[in-house]
Amino acid sequence: MNKDQIKGRVEEAKGIVKEVTGKLLDDESMEIDGNVQKIVGKVQAGFGDLKQDIKKGR
Repeated sequence: MNKDQIKGRVEEAKGIVKEVTGKLLDDESMEIDGNVQKIVGKVQAGFGDLKQDIKKGR
């Protein structure tokens, strides 16, 4: 795993926690922030996956 994959998955997990917390607290702003953070994490992890695939020659 490379840094982008790890950082992306961590951001995705933090986003999920924030999103669920926002739902539980009925805080729409926190829920939206968590959703955005989750998506950003997915993109970063996907970029890391792509970098790894290119490095392996796939």
